[in-house]
Amino acid sequence: MLAEGNWVAFQVHPQANKIQIKDAVEKVFSVTVTKVNTLVVPGKYRRFGKTVGHTKSWKKAMLRLKEGDKIDLFEGA
Repeated sequence: MLAEGNWVAFQVHPQANKIQIKDAVEKVFSVTVTKVNTLVVPGKYRRFGKTVGHTKSWKKAMLRLKEGDKIDLFEGA
């Protein structure tokens, strides 16, 4: 899905909703967001020596940008 079209993905605050995510990205990066999809990525069980624990769950937001808009995070690198 990210390879097709003009999609970008971000890790966001777990309590952020789609409207807040859209407004923040449009304000910070000066782009137009046309669609927002969110999902919660569940934590995985991991062993830490003899004890068993798990990593934290996190929220992922996938945003579709207007045709022609682009976010250059690593432009100078």
